[in-house]
Amino acid sequence: MAKKVKTFIKLNIPAGSATAAPPVGPALGQHGLPIMDFVKAFNEKTADKKGNILPVVITVYDDRTFTFITKEPPVAEMIKKALGVEKGSGKAGKESAGTLTQAQVRQIAEAKMPDLNTKNIEAAMKVVEGTARSMGVKVTQ
Repeated sequence: MAKKVKTFIKLNIPAGSATAAPPVGPALGQHGLPIMDFVKAFNEKTADKKGNILPVVITVYDDRTFTFITKEPPVAEMIKKALGVEKGSGKAGKESAGTLTQAQVRQIAEAKMPDLNTKNIEAAMKVVEGTARSMGVKVTQ
């Protein structure tokens, strides 16, 4: 018999370095989950991606067990990493936070593809370009 799903928890956690501190502890604690079990499992699974912020979806079951899946880092995080900047421009359209080449846009789009709702690389690149624009990052042709 399948387990009954109680809820889903979505968090963004630094890969390989989850702790019981917020946001993880309170989010799992309110559902009575073993926090350290999750922290250990998450850190083991994501140790190779250290330095990235990873979205994680935790499925909580009625019997207080859980499963989780990790996704690719958010597009904005990938853009910041490609440019080597701390954050995007606070004034998108007026101040530039940097410039991405088409090759970098394609690379980010290909890496993020599993999480996007398209299998078309051109459409995925448009998603990345739109995020870049909203961060004040120019895209060269």
